[in-house]
Amino acid sequence: MNMYSGLLGMVAFTFVATTAQAAPVIYNNTIPAGTAAFDATVAGAGGTVVTDTLSSLSSGTSWARTGYTITSTNGNTRSIDNLYTDNGNSLSGQSIGISPANPAAGSGLTFTFNTGVNAFGLEVGDWATCCTSPLPSSLYISFDGGATRTVASAFSANDNPGYAAGLGFLNFVGAIDTTNTFSTVTFYGDGFGEYLVAGGTIRYAALDIGSVPEVPEPETYAMMLAGLGLIGFSARRRKQA
Repeated sequence: MNMYSGLLGMVAFTFVATTAQAAPVIYNNTIPAGTAAFDATVAGAGGTVVTDTLSSLSSGTSWARTGYTITSTNGNTRSIDNLYTDNGNSLSGQSIGISPANPAAGSGLTFTFNTGVNAFGLEVGDWATCCTSPLPSSLYISFDGGATRTVASAFSANDNPGYAAGLGFLNFVGAIDTTNTFSTVTFYGDGFGEYLVAGGTIRYAALDIGSVPEVPEPETYAMMLAGLGLIGFSARRRKQA
């Protein structure tokens, strides 16, 4: 095997690694912009967004909705915020209190669907109001208890897209992972000391497998660039020979 063939093999390996290290498409934006982007992606993949604006909820540990059920992940009773409002703007419906505590994952919410889904999003209130130093306050989503994905991290209030846009501490987060369909989605935050609520209008969809390309992880981009750089170096060497 000559050097050039070896480099081609390395690049091929890099592209295989790209697939292995790809991440779901993540959304973290203002509620208007985030929901529009999420809905457009689902429609572009030939799917239909199902929306459920939360209402008629009362404090408890489980809430049955049409098509799915929300539960307190650790089984503790959660309060209901009927209309979380900040800077004159509000979530679109009721929200469920999270108030992150250790262990953070347990203080989150689990959404269990009657049929498989692979696109999910919700509205968040009160994120990044405090507790962003020295570690960031982050928000997480996982599908079927698999890899936990960081959907947003805040080192200051300005990392909340709603606050940065003058719309208050309100934002939309979501994820689309078309490697499969999933029956459960878990959402939580780790900003210990934050009030943090989640809900408003829940969005979800079931899309065809592979219909939404995943995004390579940052380290995969580095591998790809390194491989392409080696190819370029080899090509220059061959020209000079």
